[in-house]
Amino acid sequence: MHRNFRAAVRALWVMVMIVLVMASCVPIKKQVYLQTEESDTTKSEYILDNTPSYTLQPGNNLYIKVFSVDDELYDFFNLGFGTAGNIYYDAAVYLNSYSVNDSGKVELPFIGEIFVKDLTLEQAKNKIQQRIDKYLKNTMIIVKLVNYTVTVVGEVQRPGQFKVYQDQISIYEVLALAGDMTTFAKRDDVILVRKTDKGSKIHHLNLLEDKFLESPYFYIMPDDVVYVRPVKGKNFAFSSFPYTLVISSISLAIALFALFK
Repeated sequence: MHRNFRAAVRALWVMVMIVLVMASCVPIKKQVYLQTEESDTTKSEYILDNTPSYTLQPGNNLYIKVFSVDDELYDFFNLGFGTAGNIYYDAAVYLNSYSVNDSGKVELPFIGEIFVKDLTLEQAKNKIQQRIDKYLKNTMIIVKLVNYTVTVVGEVQRPGQFKVYQDQISIYEVLALAGDMTTFAKRDDVILVRKTDKGSKIHHLNLLEDKFLESPYFYIMPDDVVYVRPVKGKNFAFSSFPYTLVISSISLAIALFALFK
């Protein structure tokens, strides 16, 4: 009988060790952003040569506001934006914005249609301003993208779709909106899904390397999807070493061995 209990204790101990071997902690090195290579520890400046610029596409909605010394012209062009307060409601901004139609044009009152497809916001602003200057003098316009959203899913604290109210936002800022990545996130292979003229394209990003600061994918574009994959063996991994489990298992094994010795 004693031999049976000893065998049971040994089996318990072996099972605990197997679980600990199969399970593993996520190392700190896999969680630290912007790691610098040992041979390049003095580098502190990163230059992004080719900053991508979003170009307007059919389905976009533009907030176009015209400033003029003539109040009647001001109210005529601004689709109700002159009403204070309405601008702060997403639905009001959307309903009172100018849509880019399937032909890539926006239609302004009195001015008519203006082709803006494949133009940046700055280029579209200049083109609209030039058209307005043919009819009106002493005006100034503001052009902003209304439906600017990004989606973050996977191993983040708060996955979801987020509205962006700035011209540029980095992937780190977007992840911060989602509460940052979890301990089990695969930070060296984050997937970015970006729309193209022909569909969508997948990009694999390594957020652990400091070189990523010079990546053309450092800045997020409208309608981008960020998917944070889990590390391998997530179901068997610990965010921190399970000291309590180890100590409890050892104590149980010792107690059983002493009891039936």
